[in-house]
Amino acid sequence: MSYPDLKPLHQQVIVITGASSGIGLVTVRMAAKAGAGVLLVARNEEALRRIAEGLQADGARVDYVAADVSRSEDHERIARTAVERFGGFDSWVNNASVGTAGELDKVTLKDHRRVFEVNYWGVVYGSLEAAKHLRGRGGAIINIGSVLGERTVVLQGPYCAAKHAVRAFTTGLRMELEREGAPVSVTHIKPSSIDTPFPEHARNYLNTGIQVPPPVYSPALVAEAILFACQTPRRELTVGFGGKMAPLMGRLFPRLTDRLMEAVGYWAQETRNPGIPVRRDNLYSPREDGAERSSLGYPVVLRNSPYLKAQMHPVATAAILCGLALGLAAASRARR
Repeated sequence: MSYPDLKPLHQQVIVITGASSGIGLVTVRMAAKAGAGVLLVARNEEALRRIAEGLQADGARVDYVAADVSRSEDHERIARTAVERFGGFDSWVNNASVGTAGELDKVTLKDHRRVFEVNYWGVVYGSLEAAKHLRGRGGAIINIGSVLGERTVVLQGPYCAAKHAVRAFTTGLRMELEREGAPVSVTHIKPSSIDTPFPEHARNYLNTGIQVPPPVYSPALVAEAILFACQTPRRELTVGFGGKMAPLMGRLFPRLTDRLMEAVGYWAQETRNPGIPVRRDNLYSPREDGAERSSLGYPVVLRNSPYLKAQMHPVATAAILCGLALGLAAASRARR
């Protein structure tokens, strides 16, 4: 199997949806710092303009387009804008996402559909539009899923269902592009709990605030994985070993994992801190944007993920582990 050749970041133009806050915003800033051209995409035009102007003042090659990823015609406009302003694009990152917090029968069916329109159909529209352009020039499509695409948790039913669907669609797209020999890398990135404004942006049906369950990781780790995938073909990357444990347990001990989720799912996600009020509920229209992190004050935010590093550099990791094993074996023989 041959892998497509991907350009280094400083030679790329990258389209990033959900660019006005959280993971998207961190990725924009890191990509611009690395010398990439970046097209920022989100619904909040005011926030996009402010972010772009700040980066342009530092000499970055960035521009923006206000768009709603739940609309297929907006993706055509995004691609057209990238061609007009940069001459095309090399990587397309489907990152935009919305959420709800509440039990399945409390969340309205309209809101269920809206989560799918953004989190699933937004990825479908973006991926197909990107593939249409990248078939001829080569490049990368990066879809941001979640570890919750492998294991559902309570209070996040619609979000989990959409991320399960993203995982299936991304696998299907990868196989079809590979079969036709298209020079396009397709990567599925699965973040664990990340410290972003996402919980504050969610439509909340609870009587408490909502937070992501521990362990919580820095959004810079997801941005690092995204920019790595822009340059290096990878099937999937999981950010944070903490989030990998629940899917693993779910496969090995499904019934026990259900019971554990039932016991701690509410406690781990509910908080007395409601967050910043002007951020609340961006399900149908944008709210306060421009922040990389939440205002919830998590006691511990992990800034490193050895598990992610091991996935990005498997040969070096294997060599290190082999060296450690040989060293331990030699020490054991010496003691005997």
